[in-house]
Amino acid sequence: MKMLWSILAGAFIPALSVNAQVIVPKMDTTVKVGKVGYHVMCKNKKIDQNELSVRPVGMDNEAKEMDFMIRGRVTKAEIDDLNSDGYPDLVLYIYMDSSAVYGTVYAFISKANKAIVPCFLPDPVMDGQINEGYKGHDQFSLMEGYLLEKFPIYKTGDDKDKPSGGTRAILYQCVPDEGDRFKFQKVRNYDTH
Repeated sequence: MKMLWSILAGAFIPALSVNAQVIVPKMDTTVKVGKVGYHVMCKNKKIDQNELSVRPVGMDNEAKEMDFMIRGRVTKAEIDDLNSDGYPDLVLYIYMDSSAVYGTVYAFISKANKAIVPCFLPDPVMDGQINEGYKGHDQFSLMEGYLLEKFPIYKTGDDKDKPSGGTRAILYQCVPDEGDRFKFQKVRNYDTH
């Protein structure tokens, strides 16, 4: 347990000590599994408005590209099978402030390589079970089709770069939503001290 805590704590040190503007380079990358995947483009110029382009690669001609405006900057793109259907899904990590403190995830789910549909992560601030002590510093990773979000827990009176409440981890699963859409649903959460 001590080893796990030291690994988690060490992962947060760089993120907590930097509150200056973080420079995020232009995103222009392709992620694939075999011959199928996604080409992602985002200039990442402004924090309040960036055009995001997601183009399917190696999919059926029915799968159309998606272009829309986002708030934030795309920092990383990964591919995984989030809904366990055997088709590759795209995961984008996005930070919505100039210090890269408040993050979120956009996912694009392949519908049998014939279409792609978006899936968004709920805001931790809106969840009464996990929002206590939340002040950003989000970190994300994929774990065998699940999404893991971690952030430090702030207690009353903590300085902005010195949280003392440990770490909260939330495990999300991509599940069907209304119509042909998907959503991230919380599977479980736990705190470490």
